[in-house]
Amino acid sequence: MDKKRIAIIVSVVLGVAVLATAAFFGVRHLVGADAPKIVLTEGFSENEIFRINTLGCNLGEAKVYMRTSEDKYSRIFGNEIWSKDIGGTTLENELKSTTLARLAQIKAMNLLAISRGVTLTQEEEEMADKAADKYYSSLSDECKSSLGVSEELICKMYKEYAVANKVYLDVTRDINPEISDDEARTISVKQILLKTYSLDSNGEKHEFSDTDKQSVYQRAQQILEKVKNGEDFDSLVEQYNEDTQSLYTFGKGTMPEAFEEAAFNLDTDEVSDIVETEYGYHIIKCVSTFDREETDNNKTRILKQRKKEAFNQVYDEFVQTLHSNLNNELWDKVEFNSGDEDADAEGFFDVYNEIFKVEEE
Repeated sequence: MDKKRIAIIVSVVLGVAVLATAAFFGVRHLVGADAPKIVLTEGFSENEIFRINTLGCNLGEAKVYMRTSEDKYSRIFGNEIWSKDIGGTTLENELKSTTLARLAQIKAMNLLAISRGVTLTQEEEEMADKAADKYYSSLSDECKSSLGVSEELICKMYKEYAVANKVYLDVTRDINPEISDDEARTISVKQILLKTYSLDSNGEKHEFSDTDKQSVYQRAQQILEKVKNGEDFDSLVEQYNEDTQSLYTFGKGTMPEAFEEAAFNLDTDEVSDIVETEYGYHIIKCVSTFDREETDNNKTRILKQRKKEAFNQVYDEFVQTLHSNLNNELWDKVEFNSGDEDADAEGFFDVYNEIFKVEEE
């Protein structure tokens, strides 16, 4: 398996968190604010990995989180993927770091919930109990022993995860959900791209010289002249386009500025002049000035982004008041149990989503 494919897998593994990623212990969180003050002390409870203010994290909690990701990707790619080198580290180490970050965030969000008076209802408590029973019952005795968990610990984990989700909703509940069609408008265009750069064997980008760029521009002019003379645009795309795709559907703020400005000013079937971006010279044809389905989808994406930004602002301020203690000696000893398959076991988050009726995104 090549490093490029591994890198893609890493990005998938590290993107599994439902909530905005945040980390302690010297790892910077999503929006780049400084991590909370780290106080390395003695006096950890047995199997306690870390403590943030008054909340501690047990070794079993980390193993459950790691197991969920490990099982998912081991089934797809095999156990050998975890030891593959990815830029001087391994996927196992990356997953350990991500696990630590996720758990730290859950604890911090529970402390934030306390400060905001956010608690679970009796019905939500019962749902957590039900989820714990379902997940714990799916584990073999060998797996329970390997993870070092009890049903009581699993129940606590589900309750803390539910509180974390609930405090996120509490912080973002006043965000205006109304987004206009104009703001979220999504269009579709086809393009012909003539590149003004090359890639070497290592994938490094090298810009063309001014002379070579001028030559490419002249080719673009010739192609545009063909379009103006009535030649079929799709045929010209097949013949000249140097991009990996020709059709793009997008909203505002997602494409290079010059490309976007030209595209959003076209009427249906209208063709642009030559547009220059960092990728080269583009000739753009508008396919649709408004895509209802994609515009509605974009409204959802915009709203999620607004909520994430609003939450991060509150969260970032709060975590600066927290102190975190990491049991480095214990954490460094944590290893994967690759090959310890429990095929009939449920996934921790799958059970949560099922019981709490969370829709897949």
